[in-house]
Amino acid sequence: MHSLEVSMNVLNGRWLFRVGVGLLGFLLVIQLVPYGRDHQNPPVRSEPPWDSPTTRALAKQACFDCHSNETEWPAYASIAPASWLVQHDVDDGRADLNFSEWQRPQEKAKKAVEELRDGEMPPATYLLLHAHARLSTADRDRLAQGLAKTLGGASQQAHDR
Repeated sequence: MHSLEVSMNVLNGRWLFRVGVGLLGFLLVIQLVPYGRDHQNPPVRSEPPWDSPTTRALAKQACFDCHSNETEWPAYASIAPASWLVQHDVDDGRADLNFSEWQRPQEKAKKAVEELRDGEMPPATYLLLHAHARLSTADRDRLAQGLAKTLGGASQQAHDR
């Protein structure tokens, strides 16, 4: 019975080694997938008529990495599969609301204030790795109020034209 236990331990050790080598090989191979390493920031075309410099500063702190053309790409954004997730989030964020391309329709802009107030934005997964984007309750309220004024003013200006 003792030799059976020894042979099972050897088999488990070999199995773990093979799984580890396979996983390492997989991680190396997925680095060849080109998606997620472009890291382009298109030019800033136009910004909303900010109600105050404070609102813009808070938006830059908490929102611009995904919702502007001024993304600061972290080092892990060059390593798959994290690069895929980061690129996907930035692409989706810019499509939903882009503070750097205010000349185009921003249908989801009004929803941004609600999501900010509800604590949905910035997402918890983003905040885990980006401490700078964590806002105090006072700053969150300040940003929500400033965005409401900014976005209300933007829609009023478009309506007046």
